[in-house]
Amino acid sequence: MKTLQKWIGVFGLSLCFNSYADQQPYSDVLFDKLTKSGKSVVVEVHADWCPTCRAQSPIVKELLNEKELVNLTALKVDFDNQKAALKKFNVRQQSTLIGFKGEKEVARSVGDTNKANIKKLLLKTL
Repeated sequence: MKTLQKWIGVFGLSLCFNSYADQQPYSDVLFDKLTKSGKSVVVEVHADWCPTCRAQSPIVKELLNEKELVNLTALKVDFDNQKAALKKFNVRQQSTLIGFKGEKEVARSVGDTNKANIKKLLLKTL
């Protein structure tokens, strides 16, 4: 029984770890909680129909799994359905990435699918 409990605990921890190595749906509550506590956050404005977004998103996901970026949280804004978030971040176009170090915006790009450039943006948030 103790072995089972141990494995459940390990599995639970891996789920917690993996949640940081992935893009999560955006919410004001989560964004505010993370930034007010000083966490590094990247806001990814995404539209499913956007070819640039479809190219950009897997790059962000891959980079978030790199050792130096695992503490960065990515929050994905739905360009078509989260208009209040677009207004909050002054975003006019999908495929926008905005990096925050705590509550301060430190980087922004629009339409960039170059892996090296995206990594530089993500690193600026740390």
